[in-house]
Amino acid sequence: MTVEEQIHEMGVKARAAATALRAFTTAQKNAALTAIADALDAAKPQIDAANAEDVAAAQANGLAPALVDRLTLTPARFKSMVDGVRYIVELEDPVGTDIWTRTRPSGISIRKVREPFGVVAVVFESRPNVFVDTAALCLKTSNAIILRGGKEALRSNAALNEAVRAGLAKAGLPADAVQLVPITDHAAVPALVRSVGLVDVAIPRGGERLIRAMCEAALIPVLKHYKGVCHVYVDDAADLDMALKILDNAKVQRPSACNAAETLLVAAKVAGAFLPRVEEWAKERGVTLHETDADWSREYLSLDLNVGIVHDVDEAIAHVNAYGSHHSDCIVTNDAAHAAQFLRDVDSAAVYHNVSTRFTDGAEFGMGAEIGISTDKLHARGPMGLEELTTYKYVVTGDGVVRS
Repeated sequence: MTVEEQIHEMGVKARAAATALRAFTTAQKNAALTAIADALDAAKPQIDAANAEDVAAAQANGLAPALVDRLTLTPARFKSMVDGVRYIVELEDPVGTDIWTRTRPSGISIRKVREPFGVVAVVFESRPNVFVDTAALCLKTSNAIILRGGKEALRSNAALNEAVRAGLAKAGLPADAVQLVPITDHAAVPALVRSVGLVDVAIPRGGERLIRAMCEAALIPVLKHYKGVCHVYVDDAADLDMALKILDNAKVQRPSACNAAETLLVAAKVAGAFLPRVEEWAKERGVTLHETDADWSREYLSLDLNVGIVHDVDEAIAHVNAYGSHHSDCIVTNDAAHAAQFLRDVDSAAVYHNVSTRFTDGAEFGMGAEIGISTDKLHARGPMGLEELTTYKYVVTGDGVVRS
């Protein structure tokens, strides 16, 4: 059987599972999610062992430290992953809810109702927790999901898949609602995103190269962001102690994340006072500063930081819009007018005033685990949670109404 035939077969199974999922109530879906969380806890020794093998192999093969970090399921990350599933149980199920209702003079009643996409394909690299996060979100929204992880996490994903499917079986939901692509051949990805009629939407979770390759091959919609070139702008009216605190969190807390700061912009009026403090901070924290014009659009995903001086908030906004990735950008200022201007004019999915960019995250936004972050402008933008995994239909009712 060819790669394309295997993917087609998985798509057929997923489509059937998606149809079946529509009949399950919120209570039944929540019971399945609880069973999955329990199964993950029970399988932790096996999952940890599989992940340790993946991490050791990745290090032996010279995988970049940022990717090894993403691959590693630490105890804290495992707990957060399982807690995320339990948290999704507590969230409102958007499926079947009304976005709006209205009655027309013709006598028809119209409801705009949320409904699932159907089948979602998620292609991800390194982070095995993505498997569980995305599966849980899709199940809550009555979507079937096909997941294709990177070969570096194959053992981890297989162990997670076994636990998730055990939870599904215990709760009586169709096992094919969650499927892991076992194929490491790169041909599996284009086959997935060309599955018109079987897969409704694809969501990449990985590096820019993967995302661009998916978009170039896709015949179905792709929700994505290419990279996270996020900015912290320190305004001339900033509290410099606050600015350094925010910068430290945005850059150092988890530099491999897409919402970590990659560029610091400083207003000229405070550069003399602030930049020496930044240099001292960088030495203490192991951050390498870059002050050339060559790297403004670079996503480091490491302890590297671009630094630039701008004249004022107008120049800062222009710089962010020109070189950023429209992901997450912050202004640090006590000037309300400057803050309002920055929040209004920066064209990014998430804009912040006196807040670290590290908050662009589904859990931090109260969505539970996110399925990804989008910098697109159609359908979804920013962290994508339950509502973003639904589309809608118009339900029109009447009593023998005909159009005149």
